[in-house]
Parts: sequence; C-alpha cells; structure tokens
Amino acid sequence: MTDRHHLLVHGGTFAAVGDRGDISGVRGGSVPDGLFVRDARHLSRWQLTVDGAVPEALSPVAGEDTARCVLVPRGGRDEPPAYTLFREQAVGDGSFVESLRVTSNRPVPASVRLALTADADFADQFELRSDHRTYAKPGAVRSRDVLGHGVEFAYRRGTWRSCTAVTAEPAPDAVEETGTGARRLVWTLDLPPHGTVELLLRVMARPHGGKRALRVPRSPAAVSERLRAEEEAFAEGVAFPAGWPELAAACARGLADLAALRIPAVGPDGEEVRVPAGGAPWFLTLLGRDALLTSLFLLPYRTRPAADTLLALAAAQATDTGADAVAQPGKIVHEVRHGELAHFGQVPYGRYYGSVDATPLFLVLLGAYVERTGDTGLARRLEPHARAAVGWMLDHGGLTSRGYLVYRADRGGLANQNWKDSPGAICSADGTRPHGAVMAAGAQGYAYDALRRTAHLARAVWGDPVYADLLEQAAGDLRDRFQRDFWMPEHSFPALALDGAGRRVDALASDAGHLLWSGLLDKEYGELVGRRLLEPDFFSGWGVRTLAAGQPAYHPLSYHRGSVWPHDNALIALGLARYGLHDEARAVAHGLVGAAAATGHRLPEVLAGYGRDSHPEPVPYPYACVRESRSAAAPLALLTAVGGA
Repeated sequence: MTDRHHLLVHGGTFAAVGDRGDISGVRGGSVPDGLFVRDARHLSRWQLTVDGAVPEALSPVAGEDTARCVLVPRGGRDEPPAYTLFREQAVGDGSFVESLRVTSNRPVPASVRLALTADADFADQFELRSDHRTYAKPGAVRSRDVLGHGVEFAYRRGTWRSCTAVTAEPAPDAVEETGTGARRLVWTLDLPPHGTVELLLRVMARPHGGKRALRVPRSPAAVSERLRAEEEAFAEGVAFPAGWPELAAACARGLADLAALRIPAVGPDGEEVRVPAGGAPWFLTLLGRDALLTSLFLLPYRTRPAADTLLALAAAQATDTGADAVAQPGKIVHEVRHGELAHFGQVPYGRYYGSVDATPLFLVLLGAYVERTGDTGLARRLEPHARAAVGWMLDHGGLTSRGYLVYRADRGGLANQNWKDSPGAICSADGTRPHGAVMAAGAQGYAYDALRRTAHLARAVWGDPVYADLLEQAAGDLRDRFQRDFWMPEHSFPALALDGAGRRVDALASDAGHLLWSGLLDKEYGELVGRRLLEPDFFSGWGVRTLAAGQPAYHPLSYHRGSVWPHDNALIALGLARYGLHDEARAVAHGLVGAAAATGHRLPEVLAGYGRDSHPEPVPYPYACVRESRSAAAPLALLTAVGGA
C-alpha cells in the first residue's frame, strides 16, 4: 500500500481515501479506493473542490480510527490562503461520515463555493483487481435520485439490489448533474471574519443481503470514541511484557487492529457471531484458514474469537459435493463472499472450499479451545461437525487412499490449496511445478495434530474410546509415513510436498517450521529443521523466508517464494519453542518485533525477503494487506512462544 491511500476499517466496512481525503474511483493498483461493504463499492467518487479548484494538502491524511487532513487553496508565498479546510472522516458499520470545517483567514466577511462530486458504481471487488478480467452484467440498471438533503444512488440487476444515500447538514444549495453519472453537491458558504462554518456529510450503504438496521454515526469523533472503547475492551486483561516494550507495543497494535477486523457471521442455529476477517482491503470477509490461525494465536488471551470462529465455520461446513466450489461433505469453507459476482456464480467464491488445510485446522482449534477453556459443551455441540471433518480427511481428503491430504489444481479457482496458494508457490528448488495431485507438507502436520486432538475429545468428552483408538492409530501411521516419504537425507530437511507420483518437491521452504508447531517430526529431525531455519539463507534478520535464498526459485519480492510472512514466522516460533529451541525462537521473535517497530508496531501481511544486513529497514511487499488478522495476532503468538524475553 502506498502513501496515496489511507485505510479506515470497522467490521465489514472499509474505506480507502487519498492524501486529501478524496476517492477517485480509479480501477487497478494495489488498493481499490472507495467505500466498500459486503464486497461492493458503495462510493466510487468523493472529490472536493473549493471555488472550482482542487485544494492542496497542507497536512495529508493521517490518523488511525479517523482520517484527518488539512487543505488550503493553491497559491504561493505572496498569496497566503484565504481559508483553511479541516477534513475528518471515519467509517461505521455500513456507513461513512465526514466533518468538514472551513475557517476564514481574513479579517473581513467572505464567501466560498464548496462542491463535492459523489458517485457509487457498485463495482464488485473482483472487478477492481489488477488481473484484467471483465464480467458481463446483463440487465444492470443504475439510478440517481435527489433527496431533500442530498442524493441517493441505486443499482439493480435481476433480484440484486444495492443503494447508497448521501446526506448533508446543512443541505446542499443544489445537486448538479456532471455528465458522467456522478452528482455534484454544491454549497455557497458565508464566512464571518476569522470565522468557521462546518458541514457534516453522512453516507449510508444498504448492500444486497444486508439485514441489519444500521445508523450512520453522528460524527467522526463518535466513531473514534466507539472504536477506542471496542479496542480497550478487546485488550482488557492482556498482560503485555513490561521488559520488552517493543513487543508490548506490537501486541497492543495487533489487538486494536483485530478489534476493528471482526466481522459479523452466523452460527449453526442462525445466531450472530463475530469472527476475524482475513484482512483489508482485499479480504474483509471470512477466510477459514485465516480465522482459524488468528483464533489459535489469540486463544491464550482471548477465547471468544475461537468459539465464534468454530460456530461460523460449522455453519458453513459442506454437506454435499459441488464441483464448482470444490465442496465435499465435511469440508470446512475456505472463503465466503457476499458480492454480486459470487451471487450470480460468475466467481466461485460465494462459498468456496478450495483449501486442504482449513478442515484439519478446524479440528485443531476445537481441541485447543476445549483444552484451554474446559468448555466441553461446545465440543459436544460440534461433535457431528468434527466427525464430519475427520470423515472428510480420511475419505475425500485422501488420508485413507493416498496416505496424505491431497489437493488438485482448481481451474476456476486456486491452483494451490494450502496456505501458499499463489500459482507456482509449490515448486522444486529450480522452480518446476509439480504435476498431478499435490501433498503439501504443512497440511500433513495439521492433519496429524487434528487426529490427535480429536482422539482426545472422543475419549474424554464424547465417550467413544473405539473412535479415539482409530484416530490415534491413524495419527501414528501418518507420522511414520511422513518421515519416510518426505525426509530428504541429502538436505537433512523435509520436502515442501510430494507430487502426484509421490516424488519429492525438493524446495527448502518455511513450511517445515509448521511441522514443528504440529509436532509431526521426531525430536532429532525437529531440532535439525529448527536450526536450519535460522541459517542466513532462510533467516533474513526480519524473519524466516518462505523459500531459502540461493535456490533458483527464490525471489525476494515473490508472494510465496522468498518473502517473509509474520504469521508463518509466528507458527515457526511456536514450533521452535515446542522443540526446546528457545534461542532460535527468540531470534525469530526479535526479528519480527524489529520489523514491527519500523512500521508503527503494525505487522503487514507480508514483507519482502531482503536481508536486514544490507537493508536496515524492512522492505514492504507491494500488494500486502496492511491490516491482516493473522499478522495482527502474530505478536500474541510470539509472546506465547518466548514470553517477555
């Protein structure tokens, strides 16, 4: 994300505005600008002019919960600005609110003509990605209606309906057509000598499928007050490490972001829950893997996200087979989308099940939650869902027939269906992609842990020792098989994957650290792997690279082939601590905390893989989600792994 955009997030709503607080509606780029609710853009233009000209930023947009900037008319040293504009913006649930104060700098009365050009194109987020895809929208109709205090934009296509209402206090003097579909709200403001006039602008989005009755906040200050209260409540009782202030700051920043990234979802009985979204701007929705890992990182400090995530994913668990969505009975959903294109089946992500690892992670979280809280009631309630998830792993997932969890490239969706899901992420050291079915290493570790934890639930909670014995035997067999088939003795390291013919995909990758977290490797192998991950080709100084440098497939600016992912490193740190490699765990933690300190104590989704020795500041990855739930929770996982050391 560049400094051209500033991101405001609250629940399932986000806005991206430029340095002057404007929204241009430009398509493409790393960040889609606009106001977004349920995957649709409800503001595509929001551009201010004063006396017919665009003001310049005296102080560009800044702030966390609200966006504040100071604007003045363009001029020079010999023409001091006649007035100053103070702009403050915030988002609420399905809403956007702006306070605009115009202050005269003159000792005599003056007037100023203010105009705000607004539009809502209702574009689906998938239309705004830089992949150059286009989508037909037959029968789509847009309308604009002038209101007493503003304008309402509406969109319909068949049964699909969306609406955005823009209102102002005081009401505009006029609402003008622009020839582009946008509307221009115009005011002529009389300013007393050195006086101030204020406008309050409110935007209410009513997305298709949005069933909750919401109100626009009364002001940006009210939004800020509410968000601060939510952040304080979410962080209440968490003991930050007094002896490591940088880690404490990263934990506090992460908890504040997670408070804003919680989105509404429903449980098996239709009850409303709040789950961690994937991240903003591109993934402000329920992603199974992301919500599960985030909840696992938070579990020692906050247990409610785990319970809510388990309920939401149980409600979305597949019950039958659907080829387009890669659905199979018992499988846990990978991604849930609410946009127009998903509604009409033009993208497969309405409920998309293209993940090999969300299902075992669901079982891991359920077992960990019961172990942490003693809440056997949830385990009993979700017993049918857990058994169905195990059934998927053994049957459709491939554990019984192939010995491992298996996925195949989905032509309409994801080529890779483990956490490294970009095209080409699973590869040999020379960059060659595997043929046929893929058995990714990390997913086997999750499956092993899932079988063991579910066996414990079967024995201790469900009263089914026969089922427990079956699962324990399956886990032991998987561990033995894995160390025989995946271990590369020439590297003293496990392969990244096996291909369809059972050949080792020999890239040296960070996924090996996930095997430590899951406990899949014997102690001797685990210690070899843990120490290897801290050698210079892997460890950049900021964290462990997804792919060790020096291999032909390595690229420091590749999404999954050389970058540094905070959540990946958090799992590695937890795994290192599990195997008693505490010095190595501290090294990973210090690297990540150092990266966070250089970026306002907020960890982005991913960093470039350049080394700290040659680049004393972490190099950003150009298309990273700036607010991402797994990265926000990663400092809490580091605290669990190393304490305040």
